[in-house]
Amino acid sequence: MLPTGEDLTLRRLIATAAISTLLGTAALAHPLDGLTADEYLRINEILRSAGTIDDKTLFPLIELIEPAKADVLAWTPGTALPRRASVQFTSASGFQEAVVNITEGKVERTSALGGQPMVLFDEFMGALAAATSHPDMVAGLAKRDLKPEEVFCLPLTVGNFFEAEFGDTRLMKVPCYKLPEGSNFYAKPIEGLYAIVDLQKKEALKVIDTGVVPVPQDPWGYTEEEIAARAPLRPKTNPAVLTQPGGPNFKLDGSHVEWDIWRFNFRVDKRPGLVVSNLDVNDAGTWRSVVYQAHLSEVFVPYMDPSEGWYWRTYMDSGEYGFGLFLSPLTPGVDCPAYATMLPATISDDFGKPLTIPNAICIFERDTGDPAWRHFEVFAQTPETPVPAEGRPATELVVRTASEVGNYDYLIDYRLQQNGQIFIMVGATGLDAVKGVASRSMQDPTAAEDTRWGTLIAPNLVAANHDHYFNFRIDFDIDQPVNHFATMDIVPAELDPAAPRKSMWTVRHTMPDSEMDARYKLSAMQPRYFHLSNPMRQGYLGHTPGWMIHHGNVAYGPFDYQNDAPFKRNAYIEYSVWNTVYDPLQRYAGGQFAMQSDGSDTLAEWVKKDRPLMHQDIVTWFTAGFHHIPAMENWPVMSTEWKTVHIMPHNFFATNPAMTLRKYDK
Repeated sequence: MLPTGEDLTLRRLIATAAISTLLGTAALAHPLDGLTADEYLRINEILRSAGTIDDKTLFPLIELIEPAKADVLAWTPGTALPRRASVQFTSASGFQEAVVNITEGKVERTSALGGQPMVLFDEFMGALAAATSHPDMVAGLAKRDLKPEEVFCLPLTVGNFFEAEFGDTRLMKVPCYKLPEGSNFYAKPIEGLYAIVDLQKKEALKVIDTGVVPVPQDPWGYTEEEIAARAPLRPKTNPAVLTQPGGPNFKLDGSHVEWDIWRFNFRVDKRPGLVVSNLDVNDAGTWRSVVYQAHLSEVFVPYMDPSEGWYWRTYMDSGEYGFGLFLSPLTPGVDCPAYATMLPATISDDFGKPLTIPNAICIFERDTGDPAWRHFEVFAQTPETPVPAEGRPATELVVRTASEVGNYDYLIDYRLQQNGQIFIMVGATGLDAVKGVASRSMQDPTAAEDTRWGTLIAPNLVAANHDHYFNFRIDFDIDQPVNHFATMDIVPAELDPAAPRKSMWTVRHTMPDSEMDARYKLSAMQPRYFHLSNPMRQGYLGHTPGWMIHHGNVAYGPFDYQNDAPFKRNAYIEYSVWNTVYDPLQRYAGGQFAMQSDGSDTLAEWVKKDRPLMHQDIVTWFTAGFHHIPAMENWPVMSTEWKTVHIMPHNFFATNPAMTLRKYDK
């Protein structure tokens, strides 16, 4: 018998009361808010009470199971939706997954995990100890006049090359570095010596020694004191700083932010890091939805060196390591303006307990120093009365995090502008990954071979060529979930042969029928914009209101997506733009389990269902990327290089939204 309206109302009241009792004021927060410290503790308690876990259990990942999209969109402040979590954990029979209903205090189900979860910190430490204690590693270090206590080892994910030798063993490969004398842990690689570690047994299966290579001698520190000892610092200057007298103009209520014409919610998850949800814009007094959710989906960093110690370095930084797990505290005045609002992030540690990272997020406004718009009217000028340009200063809101994954630091920005444009920015900085070589200069006889796959950036140090690919999952909901996707192609116009002009371009709108048709590469030789629109609403002047991905930084390589294992596992980089029918389980382009994945569960495979896109809730996936050919200017620390996903309104507003900006008070 179906429940009556009264039954449903009663159940909702009971559920709301239960959540309120359990979580207090957090119960009335947004349903897409991240799991709280209290919830992590409660999850642990529920699993322990059910006998599912014990004191030895470790947790690679605990994630919020988001409520159904329809329920979130129907939610109103002051009410609560049930809270549930997916919990990956260790057990005697291997990795397991539990679905925990936090609201009802019960374990709904448990099952074996369908793949290898993210790396645990415990596994990092275990791999390090296993590598340095193996007798062949000790002997290899001795050949290089080193002892285990003199080295720092770095466990790294190995990918999956479908090698029968190790079966389904959970592995890491462990190169080592001579312990630093200062700040740079990567300056002295011990090249040619690597351990292969079984993470479950916590033992090194074998040690590979391809021969002694000179260990670089220069410490290459990058602190101000270390640099000053190497070269004179520049003269002191008057700092050009950002300030905001009077405090911020944005309102922050828990995870909810309102600023200028924008409002949104945010959270931090262990795997993707920053997640932005319910991004709405105020159009002439009416709040209209633009993006239901956007977040980093995967980061793929393949190195282009086929040698024994490097061919396997094809990292999936988000899925294997976790951009949320490796969030680093931001420094006011360096990473963000001194006046920025600094916020912590809470994720779970190896034991499923809350781990709070201080200053993990900063939010700030800044005057970009550019005009939002301007016009100087030459015809208004007279000798007696010069008329200055009319214009307004541009201000943007920035939400920023920084994740240090190994030697690289990645800043992730969501930048909202007063003209309705959105920029998702990735800033890559940190340290180059380097290998030890015999060459000290390009005149050495070994230089040609040493630099075959990279650049000599310092004596005895080569930085290998590599790529960075950042895939973002962007679920546009322009006024509603059901949107249309189309391309706007710049194509030659058909002109009358008698016309004076012989060449022009026009715009051709093309709407793909299905997922396989909706994959695209970007090329300056084939200009194209990607347009998402609301087919059920007639906009201003009769246009269909929409938004478009205007452009982004992209990169392509001559890769074999069928036979080269790393690219089979990350085949989504073959195209920059993909579109799928909304599926809440399809969050990560590299698949639910990235560690040692086989490529069967990826964005490139999902689209083979070729589902129709017309009149569907569409999710758009965009990969920003770049090729990195290292240079001496990258060492000892790299300048920040920004890459962009640019989103802008297209016939959504009636006029330029920045038209109504005020002038600053003088």
